[in-house]
Amino acid sequence: MSETAQITPRALRNRSEQAASAMPALIARARHLAATLNLGVHGRRRSGQGEEFWQYRPAGNTDSLRDIDWRRSARGDAYFVRQTEWHSAQAVHFWIDSGASMRFSDGNPATSKLQRAQVLALAVAMLLSKAGERFAVLEDAGPPKTGETQIAHMAMSLSSAQALDEYQLPPPKPLKQGSRAVFLSDFLGDWDETITAVSKIADQDVQGVLCQVLDPYEVAFPYQGRTIFESVKGGLSFESRRADALRLEYLDRLEQRTDALKNLARATGWRYSQHQTDSSAQSGLLWLYSALEWAA
Repeated sequence: MSETAQITPRALRNRSEQAASAMPALIARARHLAATLNLGVHGRRRSGQGEEFWQYRPAGNTDSLRDIDWRRSARGDAYFVRQTEWHSAQAVHFWIDSGASMRFSDGNPATSKLQRAQVLALAVAMLLSKAGERFAVLEDAGPPKTGETQIAHMAMSLSSAQALDEYQLPPPKPLKQGSRAVFLSDFLGDWDETITAVSKIADQDVQGVLCQVLDPYEVAFPYQGRTIFESVKGGLSFESRRADALRLEYLDRLEQRTDALKNLARATGWRYSQHQTDSSAQSGLLWLYSALEWAA
C-alpha cells in the first residue's frame, strides 16, 4: 500500500500543523537573505514594451522622427527619445525537489539540501514580487501571482511538501510561451526520467535554470574505513569495509552527472549551476536572480 493511501485525517491535520509552524521561520530566513541583495524595487528595469515612463535618452541615427519626444527636445538643442519601462508578461515557475534525498545533511548538519533550496527559491520570489513580477510553484494549480499573499502561499506549499519518494521529478504542466522556470534539486535520480521531465517543460518555449544543490560530503566523499551507506528513506543500504576505495569511482560518477546536466542545459537553452550547502546562500541567490535576468 502506498504512503498516500495510509494518510488518515489525524495525520493530515498533524502535517498541516507542522507546515504552519515551519512557515514563519522559512519566510524569515528568506526575507533576511533577500534583503542582503538590496536590489531595490527596480532591480530588473530595462527599456522595452510598457506604459510607465523610465527615462529620456539622446536620439540616435536609428531613431525615427516619431520616436522623438518633441516636448522634452524643445527645452534644448538636442533631440531625446522617451523610453518606457520593460514589463514582463511572463511568469516564473518554481520547482523545488522535495524528495527524501534532498533531506540529506552530513557535511553541514544545520542545513539540509531541501532547506537551502527552499530558502533560495522563496528569497528569489520575494525579489520578483518587489519588482512586481508573478510567480508560483510548479505544483500549484492556480495562476502565478505577486504580492505578500502569494509569498505566504508559496511558503506554505514549500513547508508542507512531503517526501513520498527517494527522488522526485518536476511534474508535467502546460505553461505559457515565454514563461521562465527555476528548478532546484540534487538531480541524482534516474537520468532518463530527468531528461524527459525537464525537456517537456523547456519544449514549451520556456527559459529556465537548473540549480543543483549538493551537500559538501556528496561532493568530497570524505568517508574512510568501514561505512554503511543508506538512502534517506532506508530503502537502500550498502556496507563497505574500505569506503575510501570507492572515492575515485564515486567522484567520476558524480562528474558524469554534472557534465550531463550541463549538456542538458545547453540543449534546452537553459543555464546550470551547482550550489553546495556549506557555501554562501547570498552567492546562490545572486546567481539565480542574475540567471533569471538572462532568461527574461
